[in-house]
Amino acid sequence: MYPRFHLSVMRPRDPDEPGRAASTLELFFDLVFVVAVSIAAVQLHHALTENHILHAITSYASVFFAIWWAWMNFTWFATSFGTDDWLYRVLTFVQMAGVLVLAAGIESAFVDSSFELVVVGYAIMRIAMIAQWLRASRSAGEARRTTQLYAAGIALTQVLWLLWLLVPTGIPSTVGFVILVGAELAVPAIAERAGNTPWHPHHITERYGLFTLILLGESLLASSNAIIEAVHNDQELLPLLSIAVLTFVATAALWWIYFWPPHHRTIGSLGSTLRYGYVHYFVFAAAGAFSAGIEVEIDALTQHSALSSSQASFTVTVPIAVFVAGIWWIALRANADRVVNIAVPAGAALVLLDPVLPIPFALTAVFLTALVVVIVVRPPVQADSPTPV
Repeated sequence: MYPRFHLSVMRPRDPDEPGRAASTLELFFDLVFVVAVSIAAVQLHHALTENHILHAITSYASVFFAIWWAWMNFTWFATSFGTDDWLYRVLTFVQMAGVLVLAAGIESAFVDSSFELVVVGYAIMRIAMIAQWLRASRSAGEARRTTQLYAAGIALTQVLWLLWLLVPTGIPSTVGFVILVGAELAVPAIAERAGNTPWHPHHITERYGLFTLILLGESLLASSNAIIEAVHNDQELLPLLSIAVLTFVATAALWWIYFWPPHHRTIGSLGSTLRYGYVHYFVFAAAGAFSAGIEVEIDALTQHSALSSSQASFTVTVPIAVFVAGIWWIALRANADRVVNIAVPAGAALVLLDPVLPIPFALTAVFLTALVVVIVVRPPVQADSPTPV
């Protein structure tokens, strides 16, 4: 303790600490991301409905990267150095405020390709993260060099993001964005090679699971919206109710598939851990896009969309396929037998056939239900070693 300032010493946490679970502060932190993800999904829905498909995908991918990366950085820091003193809480609140600023800029990013407010919100979060790493470096022991590299890497990339705002729009801006994303992703890989931070496998995978639940909750909201729309639309009553039912079935199946394997087994080496964290970008983004796709389907049924029925169906089936394939790659395949490892990726591919049917994503719900049946009768294999790199 530092009695004068009422602060705890920010020492590395024990990666084998028994009973480690998400704190109320971490759960509170996740709530602001509900706002950001919801706004991003709404804007994706509007852009897709207006048939601005390429713009919708690139804008969503860009904005979601900022949301995901800020969430992931805090989550991994918290599992290694989280304390519960007042300074740690205040810096966490600063990051939460940054998320809200970022969320306020999402509409401009989609409509006007203006990322100023998004970058400002991102900068607020990253400055607070730099402060957290610098504080941790004072008592990190063998991980001191690693914490310093994290702080320096985040600071450098953040300066580059602010300079990126000065780059002309178009190809130069896109190229600059891709380069900066690569730089962000390189920071943990470089820093951890100087000495691993002590992540807690059960705690970190619980945090990922909780964020997945938040994203799947957006899909349940879309299912409810379909019921509400059906109540006010007698002509499309049955199709809208079918969407509501199928959305619920698909969401429940995605939950079942995601939480089937013991995720903590899949992280151990630096390579497997980085893969688990990074591939979750696609899993999370797909879960968020799924809810937007449901809203697009509703618009298509009620003649409020510029998309054809098959195009609207793809806005649902593609996110589902990406979600299933992503979670299979990082968590299921190391814990599954041959039957499951054939059925799951095959099922992810087959859902893309759904747009040929007149009933929106009915085939997808059937395939997902079949996958659930397969994993119920084929329990996870007992594997003590992490997923190979």
